[in-house]
Amino acid sequence: MREASGFLWSAIDHSVADPPKIARRRALLVALFFFFPEILSAEGLMRPRPTASRGKLVGMRLGLFLVLFVAVRCLAQTPAAVPESLKPPGGAALLLHLHATGDQIYACDGTAWVLARPDAKLFDGSGKQVGTHFAGPTWEYADHSRVTGKPVANATPDPNSIPWLLLEAKDHQGGGMMRKVTAIQRVYTQGGKAPSTGCDAGHKGQEMRSHYSADYLFYTSP
Repeated sequence: MREASGFLWSAIDHSVADPPKIARRRALLVALFFFFPEILSAEGLMRPRPTASRGKLVGMRLGLFLVLFVAVRCLAQTPAAVPESLKPPGGAALLLHLHATGDQIYACDGTAWVLARPDAKLFDGSGKQVGTHFAGPTWEYADHSRVTGKPVANATPDPNSIPWLLLEAKDHQGGGMMRKVTAIQRVYTQGGKAPSTGCDAGHKGQEMRSHYSADYLFYTSP
């Protein structure tokens, strides 16, 4: 048993250079040993068992192992931390956290694709649409209140997606939820980048949509 487990530990440590990955794989290996100890013993593999009880036992062990596997994978996919440069001013409190899906719309100016406006829907934590996001950039909530922001800082954790942003509120409309907003974060972006080709003098004025998703966090100051 010691020889088998030692070999597997060594194989993991030498095949993966990333310490978090080593830890995750070791955790899965421990779970495998726990739920299926027979793999460490030829005697265990050869010992006969009644077919029905063996099948039930294996099924239970496999189910528990899969639950642990999913849990480890979820831990491995912890979102990146928001950079300090994108933090709202001190004392600001989180007012609203919404998820957006839609498009970043780009216009060809004859030489390059330039952002024209966003066009997205805003959803709350239950998946219900509670607003829209459009030119300005402006966010409108279900109570018809609006806030327009001005970018003041950005970061690019994912080079394949549009940047994360910190914006300050520069205009409000209506007396509802968005009236309280003083700062906005755009984080955890996916996609939305401008096309890399296709813009020239012959395509000037043409628009292209690039699908994206992001989280928008709205803050209020005391």
